[in-house]
Amino acid sequence: MEKRAARRLTGTGGVLLVRALEQLGAERVFCVPGESYLPVLDALHDASIPVTVCRQEGGAAMMAEAFGKMTARPGICMVTRGPGATNAAAGVHVAQQDSTPMILFVGQIETGMRGRDAFQEVDYRQFFGGMAKWVAEIEDPARIPEMLSRAYHVATSGRPGPVVLALPEDMLAQTAEVAELPAFVPLETHPSLAQMADLQKRLWAAKRPLAILGGSRWSEGARAAFTRFAERFQLPTACSFRRQMLFDNLHGNYAGDVGIGINPKLAERVREADLLLLVGGRLSEMPSQSYGLLDIPQPRQTLVHVHAGAEELGRVYLPDLAIHATPNGFCAALEALQPPNAIAWEGAAATAHDDYLAWSGARPQVPGALQMAQVMDWLEQHLPEDAILANGAGNYATWVHRFHRFRRLNTQLAPTSGSMGYGLPAAVAGKLKYPERMVVCFAGDGCLQMTMQEFGTAAQEGAAIITIVVDNGMYGTIRMHQERDFPGRVSATTLVNPDFAAFARAYGAHAEMVETAAEFAPAFERAAASGKPALLHLKLDPEAITPVRSLSQIRAG
Repeated sequence: MEKRAARRLTGTGGVLLVRALEQLGAERVFCVPGESYLPVLDALHDASIPVTVCRQEGGAAMMAEAFGKMTARPGICMVTRGPGATNAAAGVHVAQQDSTPMILFVGQIETGMRGRDAFQEVDYRQFFGGMAKWVAEIEDPARIPEMLSRAYHVATSGRPGPVVLALPEDMLAQTAEVAELPAFVPLETHPSLAQMADLQKRLWAAKRPLAILGGSRWSEGARAAFTRFAERFQLPTACSFRRQMLFDNLHGNYAGDVGIGINPKLAERVREADLLLLVGGRLSEMPSQSYGLLDIPQPRQTLVHVHAGAEELGRVYLPDLAIHATPNGFCAALEALQPPNAIAWEGAAATAHDDYLAWSGARPQVPGALQMAQVMDWLEQHLPEDAILANGAGNYATWVHRFHRFRRLNTQLAPTSGSMGYGLPAAVAGKLKYPERMVVCFAGDGCLQMTMQEFGTAAQEGAAIITIVVDNGMYGTIRMHQERDFPGRVSATTLVNPDFAAFARAYGAHAEMVETAAEFAPAFERAAASGKPALLHLKLDPEAITPVRSLSQIRAG
């Protein structure tokens, strides 16, 4: 069949860039404006792509990263040169650690000024080279379609991650004629028949198998196919750190999350497994309990590692069976596998699930009038199944990760990189992608203040998120470690905080102070009914440092 010639388009670099993004299917741009890429901003004025104006480049990059998490396509962020780019590095790092497709466009000085340490000049290849999958500069507007097509494929293929493209000012003003791009279609890799036959033999020979799901590139179809496989094989299935949404937490095969503060019974189950099926994830420091659950380089357990990035197979752990495939490709192939006539581990999934229910159903008491266990209890009974929960880093996040039961895909926005400040911008991105769904941001008082200015972005966009600020007047995680290692010697971990509710009201939001668990339910209902961005300022006793241990207990050892 003869191929139809691509249509031609003439325009400035700014116009060609925006048109290429439209052709590739970009849904939204997150940005902080800068004079270094004014032609792009001008072209966006007439484009079909919505633009979200953020308050700081780190927040903009985190929003783009969260958008990439939800769509499995590159989240798009645009920032200006120098300090704009360096601020955005926080979000680029999240994308790298979390294996999220993202493209950061950076305005750049004119090409003729390079190498003179011109105003806000940065060598982006050096700066982002160890963090991004690919860093390049578009020097000729005629190459924009080529470079953007490559950026989309690099960001999404194999182990996804961030791409950084610098845009010189003079290039954006120059004119060129280019061919239009076709819509972007992600590449999928699939396992071989021999590999799937090998996997079935290993499963048939196993006595104590366990699956751990993680990573990115999951879809509803892949999730459903793996669930059917787990049901047929009665396979206990866990999820990796901050990836609980990959398997219905109330499904009878769910064994819990392999992350920080792991259920000791689940940790033992991982250690004692004779076959580990690791799909999509890398089992890095946090889920592996500081690389203690599996021996390196040769695990004691038979390891079947499935990953979309060939470079990740054997990088840390030597797998007995390495399968280079995306979750979509691998899970589709699982449909052909059949369980043995007699399942040697029959009943193990039910036992593992009971252990998970007991662990996540515990309601520990903490010092003070505000009992977070009661707050979580109420949320578990009233949040819709498709509610999106976003959080950053800190001890407060333990309440979400241990006690919330994720039921559906795309209901969790949390950084495996452990980046503070992530929750609020991620929640804004979640609400813009799914405006019909409830979006709840959990943030600690220290975490929120990393990106608190993005509440202004929520207000400007009319993104009716509900932010729950857990305020204990300190950098809680650091204080916990400090009290453990240097008891009674508090240094640089105390915070003097604002009235967060008053701050939110200054943006026209609904906001309330909550000091007891009894006050929480009606306050949350009023926040949800307001139809506006909302913030609930929860005052937590400083002694309530974790769900299971107070500060005084940590000091006492």
